[in-house]
Amino acid sequence: MANTRVYQAWRGSNIFLCKGRLIFGPDAQYVILLVFLLVAPAVIFCTFVARNLLHRFSSYNAGYAVLAVTIIFTVYVLVLLLCTSSRDPGIIPRNSHPPEEEFRIETAFAEGDGRPTPRLQFPRTREVIVNGVPVKVKYCDTCMLYRPPRCSHCSICNNCVEKFDHHCPWLGQCIALRNYRFYFMLISSASLLCIFIIAMSALYIKFLVNDHHNVWKAMKESPASIVLMAYCFIALWFVGGLTGFHLYLISKNQTTYENFKYRAGHISNVFDRGCAKNFFEVFFTKTKPSQNKFTAFVQDEPPRPNTGPMPEMAEQHGEDRQTNVEEGPDDVLRLSQRRDYFPTIKDMKRRTGSFGPS
Repeated sequence: MANTRVYQAWRGSNIFLCKGRLIFGPDAQYVILLVFLLVAPAVIFCTFVARNLLHRFSSYNAGYAVLAVTIIFTVYVLVLLLCTSSRDPGIIPRNSHPPEEEFRIETAFAEGDGRPTPRLQFPRTREVIVNGVPVKVKYCDTCMLYRPPRCSHCSICNNCVEKFDHHCPWLGQCIALRNYRFYFMLISSASLLCIFIIAMSALYIKFLVNDHHNVWKAMKESPASIVLMAYCFIALWFVGGLTGFHLYLISKNQTTYENFKYRAGHISNVFDRGCAKNFFEVFFTKTKPSQNKFTAFVQDEPPRPNTGPMPEMAEQHGEDRQTNVEEGPDDVLRLSQRRDYFPTIKDMKRRTGSFGPS
């Protein structure tokens, strides 16, 4: 493992590029489609509309601003897309073994042969206090950890993600704590870009109507403007609707996942700090650093302490039994399958007398 990097040994479903510097979800191929859906209308607009608006304004060269704004805005949206889809959204590193301090071992006795069988009792939930209110957090069997509040396991990426909002298939990435700000800036900027292209295309059609004094001739001269207005209008329904919905979520300090869960379960939102503080938390607080160093080398896990069996059992069954019992709660399961390891009820009665007279 000395020459293996973390991203090479990663157990999630993520795709890594640039030697672990860029991380995507398993459906990252849709990012290419999204880039095409953004770039294609921008190129068509610059070629067939903005170029014809260069000298249409009273100030002879004012039309160059339309072209410049379109190019800069498109590049800005693409940068936001890359920042959203290629960074760690807030993945919590999984444990290599369950938290041993949470295990409770109880012994049950079989009715047939009277041999004790140890069983692992593991609490599936536990309570933490959030803003003075107790909140239940669940244990994740895949990542072997108790998920922090607002954390959820993404079944697509196969990771526990902090402040999980949703998994976006168009971006091929989870939207969560560390990329939510970029995601909102992406959809809001894409909405503004759609509005800008619709407005400039309509303005160009107006100039053509003034030239020909006929709407149909103007539309025939610039069909690209009509197609762009229709395309951007449909796109605006999606990205504009998402922008409005996430403005509402930010004002309530909710994630998309929590919004559906709270409505279905009629659960109160303990994270709401007021509209102004909620917006400040999303847009003006420092982004939490990643908990994963994907480019680092994998470190060998230090050996776990050997707890060993009960002294009485070791004394009865010999030293060879003790050396075969490995450390950790996982080995109790193996131990429970060795029926000859445990004494019978009669043996325990004879040794301890805890079960009363025989």
